[in-house]
Parts: sequence; structure tokens; C-alpha cells
Amino acid sequence: MPAPAEAGRVPGPPDGGWGWAVVFGAFVSIGFAYAFPKGLAIFFKEIQDFFGTSYSEIAWVSSIMLATTYGAGPISSILVNRYGSRPVVMFGGLLCGVGMISAAFCTSILQLYICVGFITGFGLALNLQPSVIIIGKYFLKRRPIANGLAMAGSPVMLCTLAPLNQFLFDNFGWRGSFLILGAILLNCCVAGALFRPIGPGTAQVKTQVTEEGKDALKGKITEDGPMENKTEEEGEKDCFEKVNQYLDFSLFKHRGFLIYLIGNVLMFLGFFAPIVFLAPYAKHTGVDEYSAAFLLSILAIVDMVARPTTGIVANSRWVRPRIQYFFSFAIAFNGACHLLCPLASSYTGLIVYSSFFGLAFGMVCAMLFETLMDLVGAARFTSAVGLVTIAECCTILLGPPIGGIIIDTFGDYKYMFIKCGAVMVLAGTFLFIMNYYNYRMLAKEEKERKAKEEDPKSVRTENEGKKNRNKDSIQDGPELEPLKEKGEGLKKEMNGTNEL
Repeated sequence: MPAPAEAGRVPGPPDGGWGWAVVFGAFVSIGFAYAFPKGLAIFFKEIQDFFGTSYSEIAWVSSIMLATTYGAGPISSILVNRYGSRPVVMFGGLLCGVGMISAAFCTSILQLYICVGFITGFGLALNLQPSVIIIGKYFLKRRPIANGLAMAGSPVMLCTLAPLNQFLFDNFGWRGSFLILGAILLNCCVAGALFRPIGPGTAQVKTQVTEEGKDALKGKITEDGPMENKTEEEGEKDCFEKVNQYLDFSLFKHRGFLIYLIGNVLMFLGFFAPIVFLAPYAKHTGVDEYSAAFLLSILAIVDMVARPTTGIVANSRWVRPRIQYFFSFAIAFNGACHLLCPLASSYTGLIVYSSFFGLAFGMVCAMLFETLMDLVGAARFTSAVGLVTIAECCTILLGPPIGGIIIDTFGDYKYMFIKCGAVMVLAGTFLFIMNYYNYRMLAKEEKERKAKEEDPKSVRTENEGKKNRNKDSIQDGPELEPLKEKGEGLKKEMNGTNEL
């Protein structure tokens, strides 16, 4: 029989076995979550001509989908904590399929916003976060490798979806393509089915904790009386504690977190618009449909290589201590690529731009969450991700439509790329300067902390001397009381107020 200490212990991550099947399921789910909104850009010009809409109106489709995918992250986390990863991902895959199949029958751009933007976007959100969480339960020592393989699903899916979407459009039109894509997205349900719970140990421990909590609650009710006596302030406190279980709002007092949040919110204003408008821009310059779609494939192939390479470089002993500077450089480099894009007047120039864009995009994505964990630590990382995604979804939502408005206003794509490049260079510069300030402040605080650790002996000696003096005065107080009374009497006689 197992020892009592081991009986209720949760088994550790297996670091292999069925975990590799889980990695494959996460590869599919994460790949669709990140790549699908970008791959839809192939249909935008034709949908725009069909409904007679402007560039800004059609850009809202991808924008709403991306914002919903990011903004619904905390909801996804709550559902995973309540029901587990498997049912959440399977339900998300079902939502994705229903959303795209419904979009095939839309008769207005507003209906596309609802079906593609909100329904499919929410389904993708239910695929993204559970896939990242389940890998952490199956892997510990090999977790970096498992995460790297799972995150590679994004460029692989984008590389596949770009030519596939163009092929589907040429043979079935955009409505038929949406039907087929809806059926393809139902494979997320199959991927979710691979997310087998780690074992019965977790459920047993959870049940035991729940029962202990119920018993403690019953005892408290018996001792303190009915729950009706609880004040409104206590009720509000309990509500805040429940919310704080999922989102740690004390992070807004964290200097490094605030710097990261402001820089990333600014960055996302120009992060996704160039991808959304890359294929339409190529078509606008006279490039054929398949060649325009191939630009996204080139971007995805370079991105596929850039992510693990950036991870290796960022993990080196030269870069790791100052990874925030490397992240700031990657954002500024991304912006510089967009600023130079208008110079690419030929298809060869667009290939060069797509290659450098894929490199810069992969660098930023590879360090996006690593830099956040470097700032706040692993314990507060889950709450930090939830708060960051909520804030970022606003600029993700506005970025592509603002780019579309610029295209409608000037009738040219180059001003949209210039805007995105300028915003990202500004974000990279801001992060570089503020991270330099943060590193200086951290070094100063560390120096002060070490100085306090070296001095406590002298400080302790002084405090002990004061305590001993106070202690002696307290102990001698009753013996000196007659002298004090005699002294007070003399003072009263001198003032003429002595009462005899």
C-alpha cells in the first residue's frame, strides 16, 4: 500500500508518452488560432467587390476575429479551470465550424462580422489558451521542446492555408470556400479529443479539497450563525477575491509590467495590418492571385525558421540577461521593414519584403510571452497574460480598420505601411528607453537591498540598546515613584499651586 503522504499526491508530468499526441493536437489548434485570421485575407478583395464595401469595412472582419480571439482569453481560462481542456477545445472547434458554415450564407457585411468575426473568433479563443495550458500539464523537463513544436503550427498552417484558400476560391468561390473551411475547422474537435486528462489524481485531490472546504464552511456557519449576518462589505470582498483568483490586478503596480503593457498596446496598432493587406497590395500592383498568395507562404516559411532560431539566441548567456533589449530591437526592426515596403515596386521586391517581414514577425512572436514571463515571473504569468490580452484586443481591433481608412483616403497602400512602420518603430524605441530605465532602477534597488543586508548588525545593536534602556526604565518605574512624587510636589510649591 502507498504511504499516506503519497496517497493523495498528484502524479508528475509524464514528459512523453501520450504527451506527444497532445502536442500534435496543440499543433493543430494553435496553428488554426493564429494562422486562420491571416489566411482569410485572400478572399477580401473579392468579398469587397461582391458587397461593394470599402477597404476599412472589409478589414473589420479580420480585426473583429483577432480581437475576439485575444479578448476572450480570460473567459477561456475560466472555462478550462472549470471543465478542463478537452471539452473546451472541442466546443471551440464546433463554434469555428458553425461560424464559417453560417458565413457562407451571409447576405451583408454585418452578418460576416457576426459569423466570421465573433462566432469563429470566439471558437479560436477556446482553442488557443487550453492548448497552451495542457502542454504544461504533460511536460516539465521537455516543455520548451513541446511548446516549440506546438507553436510551429502557426507558420505551418499559414504556409498551407494561403495557397489552399486561393485554390478553393478559384474552384468554388468564396461561399463554397467558407463551407469547406468550416468543415476543415471541425478538425479542431478531433485535436481537442487528444487532450486526455492527465490522470485521476488531480480529480481526487480536487474532490478532497472541496469536501474539506464544505466541512469548514459548515463549521463556520454553526459557530458564527447564519450567513445572512454577513455584511455587504464582506460580500464585495469575496467577489473581488473570486475575480482575483483569475486576474491579479496588483500587477498594475508592477513597473516592468506597465512598461511592457504600454509598449505592446502601441505595437499592436501596426502589427497585424501589414499581413492583412499584403496579398491585396500585391494584387493592386498587378500581381496574379497565386503569386500574391505565395507571398504569405514565403512569410510563413521564414517565420517558421525564425521562431526557434530566435529562441536559441534569446536563451544564450549573452542575450538572456538583457532579453528586453532584444525584444525592443525586434519590434523596431519589424517597423523598419514596413517603412521600406513602398520601395518594393516589383514582385521581386515584394518577395524580399516578405522574407524580412517573416524574419521580424517571427522574432517578435518568439519573444512575446518570454519577455513577459521574464518581467513578472512564472507564478503571476497566467494573470499577466489575461490582463495583457484584454488591453491588446482594443488596438488589435482598431489596427486593420485604421489601415483601411488610410487606403480609402489616399487611394494607395504605401501610406498604410508607413503608418504601421512608424508606430512600431515608436513602440520599439519606447520599450528600449523604458527598459533601460527599468534595468537601472532594478540595479539601484538591488544595491540598496544589499546595503541593508550588510548593515543589520549595527542597526540591531542600536535597537537592542534602546529596548534595554526602555526595559530598565519600565522595571525601575515602581521604585522611582516616590522620587517622582516628591519632585512633582516641589514643582507645585514653586508655582504656588501646592494643596496641603
